[in-house]
Formats: sequence, C-alpha cells, structure tokens
Amino acid sequence: MNQDLIQALKELEREKGIGFDTILAGLEEALASAYKAYKRQRDPELDEETTGVRVKLDPESGEMLAWMQTLDEETFEVTSETEEQVPADFLGRIAAQTAKQVIYQKLRDAEREMTYDEFAGREGDIVTGIIQQDSHRYTLLDLGKVEALLPQAEQVSSEPYRHGERLKAYIVEVRKTTKGPQIVVSRTHPGLLRKLFELEVPEIAEGIVEIKAVAREPGHRSKIAVVSHEPGVDPVGACVGAKGSRVRLVVNELRGEKIDVVQWVEDVNRFVANALAPAKVKEVHVDTDTSTAQVIVPDYQLSLAIGKEGQNARLAAKLTGCRIDIKSETQAAEDQRSRRESRAAAEAAAAEAEAAAAEAAAASAPPATPPEQHADGDGQVRDPGIPDGEVRVLSQAAEAPEVEVAAPGDASLPAEGQERESPTPA
Repeated sequence: MNQDLIQALKELEREKGIGFDTILAGLEEALASAYKAYKRQRDPELDEETTGVRVKLDPESGEMLAWMQTLDEETFEVTSETEEQVPADFLGRIAAQTAKQVIYQKLRDAEREMTYDEFAGREGDIVTGIIQQDSHRYTLLDLGKVEALLPQAEQVSSEPYRHGERLKAYIVEVRKTTKGPQIVVSRTHPGLLRKLFELEVPEIAEGIVEIKAVAREPGHRSKIAVVSHEPGVDPVGACVGAKGSRVRLVVNELRGEKIDVVQWVEDVNRFVANALAPAKVKEVHVDTDTSTAQVIVPDYQLSLAIGKEGQNARLAAKLTGCRIDIKSETQAAEDQRSRRESRAAAEAAAAEAEAAAAEAAAASAPPATPPEQHADGDGQVRDPGIPDGEVRVLSQAAEAPEVEVAAPGDASLPAEGQERESPTPA
C-alpha cells in the first residue's frame, strides 16, 4: 500500500461522489480478511474461530498496519491483540489484488445507491426509455443509467412494443435489491395521463388549471375533469388547445386512446351532467347519502349517454364517484306513472283493510246491556239515568180492574158464606 492508492481514492471521491472514508473502511475490512487467510495458509493449525485480524491504513501515507487478535471462545470478544510485521509478499500481489476488488465493488455499490436515490424520489413521475426487450412476461426500457421493468400487468393490450422505439412510462415503484435498484413502470396508470397533460399544457404546470379527477380505460377511452383557478382562463379550452393541438399530442402518445375533457364544478348535479359529455342531460338528481345519481336524458341521447357497452356511463361514474342510473324521458314518465298507480292501489288496499278490520271488530263486540228501569208510584216506568226534574214516560202500567164497593145493609150483596143470587129476569 502506498500514497498513490490514497490519491486514487480521493480522485474517485471527486469524480464518483464516493466517500473517501467509506472506501478506506471497506479496504481495511477486506485486507483484514485477506491477511487472516494468508496467515492460515502458512499456519494450518491457526484456530479460525478464536483468531481475528485488525488492519489500519494511514489516510495520508497509505501505510498498512495489522494486529493479530485473540477472541474469547464464548463471547468472541477480543481478549488480546499483537501487532504484526506485514510481509512484503502480502503487501505486493495479495494486497493489490484485494484493493482492486474492493474498489470495484465499492464503485458498483455506490453507483447503485446513487441510482436508487435518484429514482426513489421520482415515484409518480414519467420517464422516457428505449425498448430493449419484449417478452410475454415483461418489457425492458433502457433509461440510460438503469433499465426499467414494464410488467405485463402494466401494459396496454392493444399497444405493440417494438425494439428500439422510444416510450414514455409512469414510475409506480422503485425497489432496492442486491443487484441494484429495480424500477417498475406502467403504461396503464391514470397518473400517466396526468403527467402527459402537465407536459403539454403550460397552464397545468403553472397551477392555473388543475386536474381534479381522472378516469381511464387504458387503450380505449379516458375522461379528465379540470378546473381553472383564474376567472379568465377556460380550463377545457386550455387542455384541448387550438383546434385540438394539445390533446392530440397526448392522444398520439397513448397510441390513439380517446380523451374527453370536462369541467369540474362543486355542484354535484352539474358535475355529473358534465361528466356524461358528449351526451346532453336534461335532469340530474343526486342522493348524497347513497352517492347515487338519477339522470334523465332525451330519448335520442340515451345510447350516447350510456356509450358503447356502457363505457361512457362507466367512466362518468369513476370520474364523479357516484353510481349513475340513466333513463330516457319516456322511461322516466312511464316509471312515474307506474309509481302513481302503485301508490293509488296501495292506498285503496289500505282503506279496504281498515274497513274490514272495523267490521270485524264490530261483529266480535258483546251486546250492550240495557239501563236499569223502575216504575214510579203513578204507574210510569222511569230510567234512573235521566236527571232529576226531567221525566220521560217509558211505558204505561196496566190499569187495575174496578172493584164494586157496596154500602152497609145493601141486600144485593150476599152475606158472608152465602152466594150471591142471580137476578131474576122480569
């Protein structure tokens, strides 16, 4: 070891950004391991478990100092150490070869760490790479310092990936592995659409126009909702550009994917209507508790509002976060009439049930007990429930038979014990 090595390490620190102390510590560790192997070759009886080596390099001169250590059998702690005179043959070929390997390894580790740090902070950004390899499992993109992995799950099925073509992709994850950083990119992520509009629309990059929501079916169709933070700027017009120039660039990058740009508003009813563009909406009623939107469109706009295989309605639901139920004016009128008829039938059935219940209750009730009655001394039957001073004649008592009373000494009456004679006709 000499001063030339120290100068080389300092040069690496300036050019590669690798810390001088880091390389020096790595060299000391590697030289200690190499010197221990060197000693065992010359002394096979040397106990590897209880023997250690410590190496120190002078940071100015590069001089190597070595100590042989004795370790405790149980705790493996250093119990004693003795300085060694490093042989010249070790300092020549073996030390130089060890230093070379360590420096190369540290360079690779440092470059991998720097690459990881560079891309770890770029998650959520887009990169441009050159397609290097395409298989049924993944596609590799050459980013210059490192290769990015485009898995099959992140590929658009309708896009061909040809070797040598330039391709933009969205960074979804940066992993640290033993072989260096692994960068996973995507062509299906909604964030790719956001970043492409930021590149093509200066108002978005400056914060004047904001993308509030994105709904995407990769390779087919997408919708974005935008809002302007300055009164004089039309957000939709800014994203579309003159004669569609800006949105056309994004469409070309996405290999022909259709893009609808709609205006975002705070009113949920209006936002749902905007999200269903290009269809014209007549009425929207949103239930905020259930996040359900009832939408009524003209009859001739029904198919356009739903879209091919329900695509337009599906994307509008993703964009707004509402479940959307679309009906034509005719369907809405029929539903309303059916509801009225059902309500009337229900009311009639309820009234019939109430009447039947009332009849059943009357039939099952016991007969009423008549009030207590008594006859007065004048022969009239009176109701005790009638207040005093008010007399109502309920019935007339039967007249008593007349009794003939004879005067004393009247011969016409028979004496006691005699029968009365019948009068003799003249």
